[in-house]
Amino acid sequence: MIAAAADIALIIDRDGVIEDVSFGSEDLHKEGYGQWLGQKWVDTVTLESRPKVEQLLKEAASGASPRWREISHPAPRGSTFLVRYSAVRLGDDGRVVAIGRDLRTIASLQQRLVAAQQSMEREYARLRHAETRYRLLFHLAAEAVLIVDVSTQKIVEANPAAAQLLGVPAGRLVGRAITELFNDSGAAAVQNLLVAVRGAGWADDVRARLADGEQEFSVSASIFRQENASHFLIRLSSLHNEPGPGLARAKSKLLKVVDSLPDALVVTGPDHAILDANPAFLDMAQLATEEQARGEPLDRWLGRNTVDFNVLVANLREYGSVRNFSTVVHGEFGSIEEVEISAVSVNSGEQPCFGFMIRHARRPETGEAAGEKQLPRSVEQLTSLVGRVSLKELVRETTDVIERLCIEAALTHTGDNRASAAQMLGLSRQSLYAKLRRFGMGDLGPEEGEES
Repeated sequence: MIAAAADIALIIDRDGVIEDVSFGSEDLHKEGYGQWLGQKWVDTVTLESRPKVEQLLKEAASGASPRWREISHPAPRGSTFLVRYSAVRLGDDGRVVAIGRDLRTIASLQQRLVAAQQSMEREYARLRHAETRYRLLFHLAAEAVLIVDVSTQKIVEANPAAAQLLGVPAGRLVGRAITELFNDSGAAAVQNLLVAVRGAGWADDVRARLADGEQEFSVSASIFRQENASHFLIRLSSLHNEPGPGLARAKSKLLKVVDSLPDALVVTGPDHAILDANPAFLDMAQLATEEQARGEPLDRWLGRNTVDFNVLVANLREYGSVRNFSTVVHGEFGSIEEVEISAVSVNSGEQPCFGFMIRHARRPETGEAAGEKQLPRSVEQLTSLVGRVSLKELVRETTDVIERLCIEAALTHTGDNRASAAQMLGLSRQSLYAKLRRFGMGDLGPEEGEES
């Protein structure tokens, strides 16, 4: 009965020697713990657990109320085996029965909990650092920037450069409608700008004069989403006044921050030739000086192939910005780094340009992950078919698995653009459509995939 109620049951004589041992699981017996029979109980535990065993035996002999104590046993493979024991006296002959609960499952859960907690703390630290970088760049930027809520058109944030340019403290700007800052004609121009940006994603800069009529600005806008809400990013530049020494100092600080960023930052012209790059990009591309990069096409180092880079640029031209685009950077000496790219197209100003923020891709953590995609058949499943299925059929099934995974990866990289995916895979469009039909992938109409 005791053995059925506990994971481990020990009968110990008055000298502390184990007379009988019973396990609630055959696994414990198979792991060699049955050899405890005939040994002293204190000799089966780790050095730091010996005082606990002696205390348990003393309490049981004195008839005191039994208490639970956690005791570690040496495991065969060099680890420890944790058990929670309680001991009671059996009759008057000095024998003691010790019952124990296996705590390995609880210890495993505790370890997983600690790992999950550490993962959450790392993610929180990453988000906190990203917000710190954003705040630093926003406040040190020499350009006047206002963040405006799309639905209310009220200012939700203004950087110090905007407050200085407008002559109003940043705290007093927050909550005001953006159109209140300008005279009637300027307010109408800004309103039309916001409507155009909200509909098309971009619009040409407009001119607007402040409500007091003293200064005239060039106003540009772009739209972005944050926390399930859309915002306008409004940039103001004076048409008459040169930046003062305060703005010049702020611009100098911003350049220093950009040069010190751990993520690579590259600015290119419309022809994708590099105009400027920070030291982090030079490290990625294994270049010694910025002059080696300036004027060179970015796709010399960026992209798995030409199609990869063309897909990135096509999305950038169509949507104005791209985020978390996965690709690789090829170093000058043969290194290949998995990276993620966030990019933006800047159409305002004298010369349109593209900005690329390149960061090392996060490596997936080892172990099982929820939602992790598994192969249709594992190696064990395939090898188990040997003798039941011919080698020809096994090879054909393995080939189908690889083809399907490659097609899925190509469609993912190209944003489900089948023409680009076919080019990336080295297939004709008709061949790709035929394989999509064979694997039941995608929604193909009856006319798709047929020769015209």
